[in-house]
Amino acid sequence: MEILLLLLITKDPVVVFCKRCVGCAVLAHYILLTLVDLNGYQALDSCSCFSLYVQADNWMCRAFIFVLTFLLYTSFHLSRKPISIVKGELHKHCAPPNEIELNSYKEYAIQIQSVKKLSNESQCGWEPFDKNNYKQLLGALDYSFLCAYAVGMYFSGIIGERLPIRYYLTAGMLASGLFTAMFGLGYFYNIHNLWFYMMAQIANGLVQTTGWPSVVTCIGNWFGKGRRGLIMGIWNSHTSVGNILGSLIAGYWVSTCWGLSFVVPGVIIACMGIVCFLFLIERKYDPAMQCLLPDRENCTVPLNHNTAVNGEGGNSMSAISFIGALRIPGVIEFSLCLLFAKLVSYTFLFWLPLYITNVEHLDAKKAGDLSTLFDVGGIFGGILAGLVSDRLEKRASTCGVMLSLAAPALYMFSAISKMGLEATIVMLLISGALVNGPYALITTAVSADLGTHKSLKGNSRALSTVTAIIDGTGSVGAALGPLLAGLISPSGWNNVFYMLMVADACALLLYLLISCCPAGTIIK
Repeated sequence: MEILLLLLITKDPVVVFCKRCVGCAVLAHYILLTLVDLNGYQALDSCSCFSLYVQADNWMCRAFIFVLTFLLYTSFHLSRKPISIVKGELHKHCAPPNEIELNSYKEYAIQIQSVKKLSNESQCGWEPFDKNNYKQLLGALDYSFLCAYAVGMYFSGIIGERLPIRYYLTAGMLASGLFTAMFGLGYFYNIHNLWFYMMAQIANGLVQTTGWPSVVTCIGNWFGKGRRGLIMGIWNSHTSVGNILGSLIAGYWVSTCWGLSFVVPGVIIACMGIVCFLFLIERKYDPAMQCLLPDRENCTVPLNHNTAVNGEGGNSMSAISFIGALRIPGVIEFSLCLLFAKLVSYTFLFWLPLYITNVEHLDAKKAGDLSTLFDVGGIFGGILAGLVSDRLEKRASTCGVMLSLAAPALYMFSAISKMGLEATIVMLLISGALVNGPYALITTAVSADLGTHKSLKGNSRALSTVTAIIDGTGSVGAALGPLLAGLISPSGWNNVFYMLMVADACALLLYLLISCCPAGTIIK
């Protein structure tokens, strides 16, 4: 399938296979040498079919990789969203029967019939989330996923630098589909054990760490620094698109069969994992590989060009270590900035539908649909941040300005959202743009810039590790945000917003530190 794809999107492809894989050798000989007039192929001793190289740098190849990686990571976020939609169904606001005032026995009977539930569901939701401590239990689910995600991310980047991206990402997506669906199976098998759901979240959090370093590395391999801010600003909208689709898909079944709210997204991400295995091309063709092809005489390679024929498809420099990545100027500073920025973003991701349910008194489906407006605003915010940072060539300054506006926007959201549905819609769009704009810029363009920094002296095998460190540190904030929201929300939603404003102010202070210190001059 990969070979046929290459024939369609490139005019002059060169594919490198290994002679250990009989299937590759036979298929290559038959298709490449009999059906088309191709430059040829080279059988290598090591298994380099793990990495695919294409001698093409046209817009069709770039557009294809752009769309494919966009869809792949969209499915990751699509599978994360159901838990926030289903929260309103796992615990429902209800009053004890003795507090219900009825005028007649007939009216009482009608009401009992209207609230009659399945034998596996209590009047106030799904056990064990039907108790008064439901916010703490739901917060524990969020924390289980995000804590596992944060810890796993530090290892994921290091592993990803040493394994073929296509296989690594495929395995992660298939496993993520399994564990996402596993949570929903608790509904069908009438499981009420808290540890079952927490273990499903922990396992899903670990395997989902394969996604971000892989797709950022792949997109970084195909696109240079020229207009990286705008390109990755548009590309990073997959986060919001995935959240929107996840909300709509989960919301469709949440009131009737919430188990399908997890099973369907799990099937989707697993199917996208198969698409990844069949179609992903992780990097552009290395010109130095031309010297390995038959009938290539007088082929010269610059002395400073490092060539590897080891099946990993990069240059001969070894993958950077964890400590080496931390020594890159700006990595620690931007990692801490993302910690606070992601704390705010993920608190909205996991708790916004429940907040809308409590404030606007909407059911779980309508609250989930309304919460997608925050992600719509995030799409425009990410694109705007990338465009402005490219024009001004100052990524940190762009993030700083948006964060300085985000704190007042959060205060206005907490005050205005209680005035009516229309005001809530407007503030959702504004808050989404200002909160997700800096978050998107750091996780994409800034990470890619630091991963290809001049201090690395051309070593291209640092991008995945740097991306994992920055996003892993940010994920610590993503884990703390929903946890703190679960602990603080019983005292009032206003206190949750105060916590978010403090986190936003901390991120802003770090940006000011980056702009003033020498490390900040790397990415102004």
